[in-house]
Amino acid sequence: MSHRPHEPAHDPAQDHSPYADALSDFAARGRARFTTPGHQADAAAQPLLADWLGRSALDLDVQPTVEGVDRGPDNALDRSLELAAQAWGARRTWFLTNGSSQANLTACLALAGLGGTIVAQRSVHSSVIDGLMLSGLVAEFVHPNVDHALGIAHGVTPDALDAALSAAPAAVAAYVVTPSYFGACSDVASLAEVAHAHGAALVVDEAWGAHLGFHAALPTNAVRLGADLVIASMHKLGGSLGQTALLHLGHSDYAARLEPLVVRAHRSMQSTSESALLLASLDLARRQLAAHGETSISRSLDAVARLRARLASDGRFQDATPFITAFPDVVDVDPLHVVIETRSGGITGHEARALLFADHGQHIEMSTDDVIVAIVGAGVVHDMDALADALLALPTSDTARHHHIELPDPGPRRMTVREAWFSPNEIIASSGAVGRVSADSVAAYPPGIPNLIPGEEITEATLQFLRDTAASPRGWIRGALADDMSLVRVVASP
Repeated sequence: MSHRPHEPAHDPAQDHSPYADALSDFAARGRARFTTPGHQADAAAQPLLADWLGRSALDLDVQPTVEGVDRGPDNALDRSLELAAQAWGARRTWFLTNGSSQANLTACLALAGLGGTIVAQRSVHSSVIDGLMLSGLVAEFVHPNVDHALGIAHGVTPDALDAALSAAPAAVAAYVVTPSYFGACSDVASLAEVAHAHGAALVVDEAWGAHLGFHAALPTNAVRLGADLVIASMHKLGGSLGQTALLHLGHSDYAARLEPLVVRAHRSMQSTSESALLLASLDLARRQLAAHGETSISRSLDAVARLRARLASDGRFQDATPFITAFPDVVDVDPLHVVIETRSGGITGHEARALLFADHGQHIEMSTDDVIVAIVGAGVVHDMDALADALLALPTSDTARHHHIELPDPGPRRMTVREAWFSPNEIIASSGAVGRVSADSVAAYPPGIPNLIPGEEITEATLQFLRDTAASPRGWIRGALADDMSLVRVVASP
């Protein structure tokens, strides 16, 4: 299990939300607004919006650059950012309103200021591949451990990272993902030691771990384990509004070198009209986690334990945690990711997810051909008996007995991401694409891990996986040129 270094005592200051409070104060003063946003808090001008969102949402939707709110000395936003950095143990924290995708783009641009090469986990999110394209960084990929039976990509071991960095001595950073979409946590402390021993910074995409460290039963967050730059999707399990995230800077000398680069990159990736509502949701969700997380998360953990107990007592479906923890890169798991193996219970994960949604009112986060993943937000308490009843009422399926969608290994790399993306390209039938070089990033979504990236050779196994996933219930391929994956974009032949 992950150790918990440098955990702070509860700070009463964390039970404050300076930015959200400043917005409320601004709205209460009732100033006439001759500014953007164009609704100008006038419900009569935008009655549909006011009825749908509520009048208070219009009142609090304040433009940026208001003295005392987000501008001027000791402004409310700066105080909230300081509280966030303290809560996660960071040197510095930024609020983001375009999700972890914005954070990954920012990180790639910043890293390009240190040098041209990084070592990246091959199962990074597609936004990292976009970041490589924009920044011109060259990524040498280190492959994660993969459970082909369940269709799950896990993380990397310190030994694997050490070997990859040894083979890429010019790398300025290592870029890893933990926890995974399935809640599997890698050994961040050891990964940081390995990266630093090679003179490289450690960047952790902790999109699924914004809530980590706020309850004794949860793993420690990556900043406190020594990471230099950490991306956290606060909207995922942390409770803020959709499209919000955090970017944390660590405390090492590597982080200090990154800081001015991150400041510049963040400015380039930041909207000049950031949503006050989204920013305030980050402030309030941070307050809830930091001041009340131990109590509220306990209720979520109790609910998750009840679900696992129901499924264990019935025996039809298996908790996939033992399969996940059997892999050498996994040192801990987040219990708020409930990964249920369905195929042995007579139904594929994709079918189970579709039927739970259509017939039982249960909206499940994601599925592979073999599992479903139900996530429970920090502090949320669902009716787990209703979910268990729905699962146990699912029919069996012929598909589960006769067909398996195999997660493929990626094809060999022939060009850098940027070279392939900007090369002349052509759209061809996927039936004739084997052996050609992909010009696009194409990913079964969720989890959003590219199965094809620009510069990789296209294999029959990858195409078949994408076709099968697209044809499965609720299957969707991000970056597909045709819903059935009948077309692909490839680098044009010379």
